[in-house]
Amino acid sequence: MFRRLFWFLTGAATGVWATTKVNRALRRLSPESLAATAADRALETGARLRTFAHDVRAGMAQREGELQDALGLTGADDTRRPAPRELDTDLPAPRRGIAYDAYDRKDDH
Repeated sequence: MFRRLFWFLTGAATGVWATTKVNRALRRLSPESLAATAADRALETGARLRTFAHDVRAGMAQREGELQDALGLTGADDTRRPAPRELDTDLPAPRRGIAYDAYDRKDDH
């Protein structure tokens, strides 16, 4: 009798354990859970990319300083920089990045 009770309780415990595992897996694979996981990973990836970009900029600035020191460009003239060019919006189409045929045959007729 104790043998049967032992195996009955073992089977019941195994059934409860398996049911719990299956329910957890179903919740984890639900569309809402998958969307939340994807969003979390996207945010994490974005944070890592921002950190990487910050590290790259810091390294670039450090290396630029090293190169300026090595080339002797760190004088009083270092503060003067040329003014940035303004964009001209009245340029013809090819200079604004619009592709066209350089030899338009419609104009010949």
